Order: sequence, then C-alpha cells, then structure tokens
Amino acid sequence: MADKEFFEKYIKIFLTQNAKLNLISKNDEKYLWEKHIFDSLSIEQFFKTVDTPGMKLLDIGTGGGFPAVPIALSRPEIEVYALDSIRKKINAVENIKHELQIKNLHTICDRAENIKAKFDIVTSRAVASLKVISGYALPLLKQGGYFIAYKSRKVEEEISEAEDVLHKYQAKIVEIISYELPLAETHTRNLVVVKKGT
Repeated sequence: MADKEFFEKYIKIFLTQNAKLNLISKNDEKYLWEKHIFDSLSIEQFFKTVDTPGMKLLDIGTGGGFPAVPIALSRPEIEVYALDSIRKKINAVENIKHELQIKNLHTICDRAENIKAKFDIVTSRAVASLKVISGYALPLLKQGGYFIAYKSRKVEEEISEAEDVLHKYQAKIVEIISYELPLAETHTRNLVVVKKGT
C-alpha cells in the first residue's frame, strides 16, 4: 500500500476542495487519511490476486473521489472512471485530477443506469445496501469481472438480503476481506468481492 507521504499533495488539494464544497464533514477532515484514503486503498489486498494492467474500473457514487482517486494514484496501470450524478462532486474530482495530473482518471457525471460501457471492476463505497448497489453494479461488469463493495460490520446481514440480486446476474461472493482502519477505536471494515459469471 502506498504510504501517507506519497499522498500528502493530494491531501492538501482535497482539503482545499472540501473547504469550498463540503465533500466530507469538517469532523472527518482530521481523519482524512485513516477514514477515507487508507480505507479506499484497502482494495490493494484484492489487487494482489488479479492481473491489473489494462483493466478498466468504474467507481459508482464516487462523491469526493473515494475510492477512485486513491486507486488511480496508486495504480497507474488501471483506467479509473469516477461516476457521480452530482455535478459539484464531479467538478471537485476534476479539479483534483487536473492539479495532480492524474492521466488514468476519468470523470462521468451521470447515473449508473445510463452507463452502457462494461468494466473489469466496479467499486462502491458508502453508497447503498449491497442489495441495492449490486443491482446497479452487476449489469456494468464484463463476464468474469469483479464488483468490490466497501462495507462495515453489518456485512452478513447485507449479503443475505442481496442473494436474489446476485443470483439474477449469475454472480457470487468469492471473498470477504476484513481489515481495521488505523484509528484508536476499533473500526472493522470489509471488502465484499463479487464475481460475475465465469
């Protein structure tokens, strides 16, 4: 995983954008690395298991650019598409992209259901329940592609509720990667790795 120093310029630029647009709460600003960037980069544990060069990744509901921007910064070999329907959020990601000259980051201001392209990987963090977000993410995956959902502790409950949607798109959960955020109090997070078809 890339270290904090590598991301220091990004942190400064993000905080400038946040002051104008309130992308994350002021209380969360002091935990930007721990709660947002470190969390976004936990997908590195999944990337170790796949051949990433040339892959296209779509981040649904990117908001302030999480996990899209940290992934694009740490994985220049992946083409990352940050999707959000709210223009001010996409503008903020565009500004960050421009300031940091992130060539493999692309922005889309639209709703997921309007996207026609297919991707190798789809991600989603703090957008909706697994059942709801799977209905948007799975149609956008290529056969054999992966949907990575960032989830908190209620993961088993969400998985149970999502079974019908996963079955509809011939998708199955192949791994749940648990990890802790680097905070004083325990913050357990999970990456739910869903594979579509074979």
